[in-house]
Amino acid sequence: MFRSTSLRLAALYTAGFAISVVLLGAVTLLTTRAALSEQFDDRVRSESNALVEEYKVEGLEGLIQAVRERDRTPGSLDYGVLDTGGQGMAGRLVRTRTPLGWTVVRDRPNREPVRILTVALPQGRRLLVGDDDKHVEVLDHILLRSFGWTLLGVVILGVLGGYALSRDVHRRLAAISGTAEAIIDGDLARRVPVQGSDDDLDRLALTINRMLDRIAALMESLKQVSNDVAHDLRTPLNRLRQRLEAGLAAPDERAVALEGGLADLDSILDTFAALLRIAQIEGGARRAAFRRCDLSEIARTVVEAFAPSAEDGRQSLTLGVEGPVPVDGDVELLTQMLVNLVENALRHAGPGARIQVGATAGEGAAVLSVADDGPGVPEAEHARLFDRFYRLERSRSTPGSGLGLALVAAVARLHGAEVRLADAHPGLIARVTFPPAA
Repeated sequence: MFRSTSLRLAALYTAGFAISVVLLGAVTLLTTRAALSEQFDDRVRSESNALVEEYKVEGLEGLIQAVRERDRTPGSLDYGVLDTGGQGMAGRLVRTRTPLGWTVVRDRPNREPVRILTVALPQGRRLLVGDDDKHVEVLDHILLRSFGWTLLGVVILGVLGGYALSRDVHRRLAAISGTAEAIIDGDLARRVPVQGSDDDLDRLALTINRMLDRIAALMESLKQVSNDVAHDLRTPLNRLRQRLEAGLAAPDERAVALEGGLADLDSILDTFAALLRIAQIEGGARRAAFRRCDLSEIARTVVEAFAPSAEDGRQSLTLGVEGPVPVDGDVELLTQMLVNLVENALRHAGPGARIQVGATAGEGAAVLSVADDGPGVPEAEHARLFDRFYRLERSRSTPGSGLGLALVAAVARLHGAEVRLADAHPGLIARVTFPPAA
């Protein structure tokens, strides 16, 4: 914990705040000292002016009498009146010899230094008024002591607060690290604990948990795909082996066995081609081929291509478009997506079914839909139909690999679209909702 970044940051902020307190204390001390010195000078100057006026009115005797009265007053200033020869006439500063103006006298035994204002009187006499700086020095000591305690308190609080903050952050980061270690050891169900404070670490934990949920879903999907691949390929491979064995045992049936074996191999290759195509789409490499395209034109092309197949199956395939429906996307992939939806409807809607392909441009979205009035699909199975190799027919006796709708979902995700299945009452409707074109 003592090597943690949070503790170092707390120490840095504490040091910065302590330096700020020191600078603030220095500025406050200098400002206060200057204000007190100015106040001190104003008092001495005012007292000196009053005595000068006393001298003008009452003469020298009046001035001496005023100085002696002030000397007897507790807490008064220091005074001195010197004659023409510099001899003391009255006051405690009779032994002090200073030039005119302000002077600081420090050579007084057992007494504080005194700041004196010396002014000239008529006939060569001088008036001295002054006071020592002990009040300023006392205030200096008080301020220094106060700021010293303040600085100590800041440092102590900063250290304690930094330690507490570092301890909390260290504990939460340790929980994240422990979760990662547990997942590395194979416990994929572990998640980072969330305190519910909605701070940065909580948001980080939620993001990591969503990432772990996604990874777990992908791992489960990979496991399911592996099982489904093994299950779906086992049947055609066994059938291929049986046909080859039959061809070896009966030379007259060899051509039939080879023809059936090629059909099985084509089915296997189609399955792998579909898997590779889905992987390519999910990789996002096809996004570079995006351009402005019209869903209504794609729908019209697919309907015209599948109309003969629908007639052969005694089904009705119609087009419902109201005008151009622009989106940004890959024309080839969008066509393949619609082909898969139409093929799925033709295969499962049954004879006599009516199938309608629509493309509409709503407010802020474009919708491509394929609806039929066939037997439909249970609502609980709607989301699972987009999983790879998932088929409602558990026996898997009919042609197909269960990858058609998985490819539809992959193309929709690549285009930032959302694909959903819903009941058409009767039948099933598939809607692909696209974001508006840029």
